[in-house]
Amino acid sequence: MIAYLNKINAFINYLDPQILTALQHISTIKTFKKGSFLLSMDETCKKSYVLESGIARKYYLNDGKEMTTELFFKDDIAISLHSYVQQSPSREFIQAITDVSVTVTDYQAFQVLKTQYPALMELDLMMTEYYAIWLEDRLFQFHTLTATERYLFLLQKQPHIIQYIPLSYIASYLGISLETLSRIRAKLI
Repeated sequence: MIAYLNKINAFINYLDPQILTALQHISTIKTFKKGSFLLSMDETCKKSYVLESGIARKYYLNDGKEMTTELFFKDDIAISLHSYVQQSPSREFIQAITDVSVTVTDYQAFQVLKTQYPALMELDLMMTEYYAIWLEDRLFQFHTLTATERYLFLLQKQPHIIQYIPLSYIASYLGISLETLSRIRAKLI
């Protein structure tokens, strides 16, 4: 995954300065306090959020219970993909777990720029491919790794996660109960 992200960053670094300037004009830096929502359920995802700092999560409600589906860290793009692409109401929330700083880009303005600069169509495709690869990897992990292996994999990728993310969010993200996560953690100590 890092290799693909490096490919995207290299592509961005070689974009024409005029394109980069145009992107900067439709993007702003914004901060959200811990607990704030970048996106609420039933709200249309009209912006993309690239995390500059902090941690956010995406979750939905299932019978009133929060189910965390994604954790966002520095350089991740936080969107509800279905809502963003379809410009329809979101089934999910995106919430700041810590204070976050994000680069916010407006969906409609980006669509206009893509028509003016075909290189942005390629960038958009690369980011979509990156998300599809990430999603496929995540599904593969759910079907092939034990709960302990998923937890260890998450710790390997984001070792500081325990300091900032409530265990209930981590358990939900891993698809296990809080009690199971506690047992896993106890065995590893």
